[in-house]
Amino acid sequence: MYKGPVNYPTEKNTANAYYMTYGGAAGGVNLWIEITYNDVDDKIETVYYSDAKSYFSMEWKDENTLYIINEEIKYPNSNRSIELEIGKEIYHESGLVCQS
Repeated sequence: MYKGPVNYPTEKNTANAYYMTYGGAAGGVNLWIEITYNDVDDKIETVYYSDAKSYFSMEWKDENTLYIINEEIKYPNSNRSIELEIGKEIYHESGLVCQS
């Protein structure tokens, strides 16, 4: 499944969100967001990876900042929303990116 694109007004970068189910009937849904750097030969980078929650949206705050809302209204402790500085920050729910 796919959601996007969300272009920054100058079209410098494009954000695309993807979903994939896992684990059958008792499983869940993974969510990841890729940025396409339109001014750098269409380079693509995954900047966000998490379990998908029931409410998701994303929007550009400025040329380098993407605000991602990924939350479960009934379970606020499972909120995975974040503001990312694109090109400098990556979010991975398991923390694997932070360890590399």
